[in-house]
Amino acid sequence: MKCFERLVKDHITSTLPDTLDPLQFAYRPNWSTDNAISTTLHTALTHLDKRNTYVRMLFIDYSLAFNTIVPSKLVIKLETLGLDSALCNWVLDFLTGRPQVVRVGNNISTPLILNTGAPQGCVLSPLLYSLFTHDCVATHASNSIIKFADDTTVVGLITNNDETAYREEVRAFGVWCQENNLTLNVNKTKEMIVDFRKQQREHPPIHIDGTVVERVASFKFLGIHITDKLNWSTHTDSIVKKAQQRLFNLRKLKKFGSSPKALTNFYRCTIESILAGCITARYGNCSAHNRKDLQRVVRSAQRITGGKLPALQDTYTTRCYRKAIKIIKDNNHPSHCLFTPLSSRRRGQYRCIKAGTERLKNSFYLKAIRLLNSHH
Repeated sequence: MKCFERLVKDHITSTLPDTLDPLQFAYRPNWSTDNAISTTLHTALTHLDKRNTYVRMLFIDYSLAFNTIVPSKLVIKLETLGLDSALCNWVLDFLTGRPQVVRVGNNISTPLILNTGAPQGCVLSPLLYSLFTHDCVATHASNSIIKFADDTTVVGLITNNDETAYREEVRAFGVWCQENNLTLNVNKTKEMIVDFRKQQREHPPIHIDGTVVERVASFKFLGIHITDKLNWSTHTDSIVKKAQQRLFNLRKLKKFGSSPKALTNFYRCTIESILAGCITARYGNCSAHNRKDLQRVVRSAQRITGGKLPALQDTYTTRCYRKAIKIIKDNNHPSHCLFTPLSSRRRGQYRCIKAGTERLKNSFYLKAIRLLNSHH
């Protein structure tokens, strides 16, 4: 069945427009959480570079998002996207009339027929969910709705304390969820406000279904700890602690006589993967203290393995360059337009983005453009 699902998935994908939902970063080749985080941060930092501005980020939590898809609504959306009616009917049949039982030991429950949701573990389910939510987009130019599967973030760019567009966006988002049978878990939905102005003002809370959304100073966003100061101390402390715990296993392996090559492979897979996770999005704005803490872990691992390990600064530079090249080659990437080539006489050079603050200057896209220009 999974082999057949892959055939159907490839067929559906081949008929969809490349520009469909550019801010859904999941289930796309060469797109990752790194891209979603970098895009979110660049959107915020570019706005915060202007006077009298701040940013509100609403981190949405759904209740059982995949399990509440209504197949009949999904099929209507597939038809509007231009999919063949026979294929739409097959999808409807695939999602409805699914028998389910619970087994405990030798006891089996009475079968229950399911007619909602997309079955977990199926090849098609992630694609069908992203198509079901493809029309969930921002209605105001000052807002963005950034998605990675069912992780959804509403980013509101506020100027001169005018929150009208943002509040209307949140209200419209709630209406969209109701119309599409998606239930918001307001208790787990959080909001974070990034405001670097010297004269702080009181920010009225956001309400969803009459419930106040909790405001937080930090939030774990797609695997990284993002704070309302947009610094990386909280995330650095977290990953350093986790990496140091795995150094214990590396020491044990050396004690058991593992070869230097095996030790290096273990480091690259279990420790460097933690230290370098989403490194392009965050490392540029890490403080000197943060970088020392991270590099200290690398040096400890280097003493254990007995071989040379790449410095995190070099890993960061290499990955920034590679990611920039991928974005330039992908015309459908939402940040492709940031890499604007200069005149033909300066082949390989890209227009620099103006930045007034160090936060923006050290962000991924500006770093990537400087790297590209220095390579030519």
